[in-house]
Amino acid sequence: MLQMKNYQAALKKKIVICDDCMEDLALIKELLLKYKETSPCHKFKLETYTNSSLLYDRIQQKELADIYILDMIMSEKTGIDLGQQIRKIGDENVIIYITSSDDFALDAYNVHAVRYLLKPVSEAKMFEALTYALSYTEVKKETVFLVKTKDGLICVPYSKIEYIENCSRTLEVHLTDGELVKSIFIRTSFDEEIREILTDKNFIQVHKSFLVNLKNIKKLTRNSVIMDSGKNIPISQKRAAAVKKEYLLFVSTYYN
Repeated sequence: MLQMKNYQAALKKKIVICDDCMEDLALIKELLLKYKETSPCHKFKLETYTNSSLLYDRIQQKELADIYILDMIMSEKTGIDLGQQIRKIGDENVIIYITSSDDFALDAYNVHAVRYLLKPVSEAKMFEALTYALSYTEVKKETVFLVKTKDGLICVPYSKIEYIENCSRTLEVHLTDGELVKSIFIRTSFDEEIREILTDKNFIQVHKSFLVNLKNIKKLTRNSVIMDSGKNIPISQKRAAAVKKEYLLFVSTYYN
C-alpha cells in the first residue's frame, strides 16, 4: 500500500475542555491525547479550563474554539451557560457535554450539542464523539471519507477519490494521484460503507464492488467505465441503464 502524503487535515482544530474537577479533567485530556496518537489524520490542539467563568469571558470576547467538551454541572458558570453563550455567537462550533447525571439531556439538545456523555466516559464513547465532532468541523470546508486503517483513521477528501473497490471485505480507496488507502476488514456490507458518499451527486455505484467518481471517468463503454488512471471498471448488467443515464446527466450539467 502506498503511503498517504498530504490528505490529512492541514489546519489544527482547537478543542477546549472545561471541568472544575481536576481529576475528571485529567481523565478527559488523557483520552484526547490517546485519540490523537491513534488517529493521525486529525490534527488538534488542546486548551483546558477548571474556571468556567474565565472560559465564559473568553467566549464573550469571541475567542472561540472549534470543539467544546464541557462538564454540565460546575460551581460558577454551568455547561449550559457556556453553551448558550457559544450559540449566541454562532452555530458552527461543536459542543460535547459530559456529566454525572442524565437530568439535563433536554438542555443539551436546546443548544444543539452533538453528544451527551455520562461519567465515567468510556474510551469507545469518547473516541466516537471526537470522530464525529472533528468530521463535522471538516465537512464545513471539504467533505471527507473516513477510512479505518491499520495505522488509524484516515480522512480522504471526496475530491481526491477516483474510485473505491470492495476487495475481499476491505475497502481500497484509489486516489486521483495514484495513491491507495486500504481499510481494515469491514464488518458491514459495501453498500452500507458507501451509503453516505452516495449522497454526493459526483459518485455512483456501477457494480456491487465498485463506486466511482463521475468527474474522473474518461470514457463510458457498454460494459465498463474507463477512469482517468486507465483503470477499466466493470458495470453490472442490472445497473447499466442507470449508470448511462446518470453519467449523461452529469456530463450535460457539469460541462455546460
